[in-house]
Amino acid sequence: MVRAFTLASWNVEHFKDDPARIARVVSFLRDQAPDVFALYEVEGAAVFSTLTKEMPGYSFHITEGPQIQEILVGVRRPLTSFFTQRTEFRSGQTTLRPGALLSLVIEGETYSILFLHTKSGPDPKGLGVRDDQFSRALDFKKTLDKLARKGGKAAASYIFLGDLNTMGMKYPYGRSIDAATEVRKLDREAKRVGMRRLSKDEPATWWNGPGGKFAPSDLDHVVASSHLRFKSQGGAEISVLGWPKEREPAAQGSWIENYSDHGLLRLEVERS
Repeated sequence: MVRAFTLASWNVEHFKDDPARIARVVSFLRDQAPDVFALYEVEGAAVFSTLTKEMPGYSFHITEGPQIQEILVGVRRPLTSFFTQRTEFRSGQTTLRPGALLSLVIEGETYSILFLHTKSGPDPKGLGVRDDQFSRALDFKKTLDKLARKGGKAAASYIFLGDLNTMGMKYPYGRSIDAATEVRKLDREAKRVGMRRLSKDEPATWWNGPGGKFAPSDLDHVVASSHLRFKSQGGAEISVLGWPKEREPAAQGSWIENYSDHGLLRLEVERS
């Protein structure tokens, strides 16, 4: 198969005005040579100015609103794309990030890519809001499928991805829900609308490092229309880069401190 485009998704925690860290992060991102990428938790104007200087071959878009943290999307020129901000993916929480929807057209095929940074928290509210956000993202597939059928396609080429915060729920007065159960529910509901969660070459995408109170966790995901195909990344569909590729705790901790506690997800969409 022929490559359609490469895609990267990376939560760079509290990404703001630290020039040295911004330079490291942008250099690492540029080395991955993505055609399309999203950065989450962008908080400072210096990030945008560095990106435009160091990655001049890209067009950039960013969400706006009362939230502190934004989603920034970059698209390599001359790819044809259209960016919209989707506030319904806040699920009524005005301080949450809206969804960032990119419509990408490659050789007549439209790819709808929804970047999400869903509600954090292992409490009942956190799980409930995330569940609603996932439902909205999956229901959006039904809307896109209707449009695709009008254009003579069997189904829409749709991907939603990002920091989905699948951490389960801790409840002191009843049955808690672990992270694996939350992910299984997402998988089951994705299948019902003709989507699937892609495989990764590392078991965890987030960790706060050695000495932290949390274990490495699988929080970042990509969910795609079932008919889409992706280039193998070491036997998986997604390569998780960054601290998960380091094998010693000290090296992992150093990477987390210098870059981010999330790994970068990289994948290649193939055109049949």
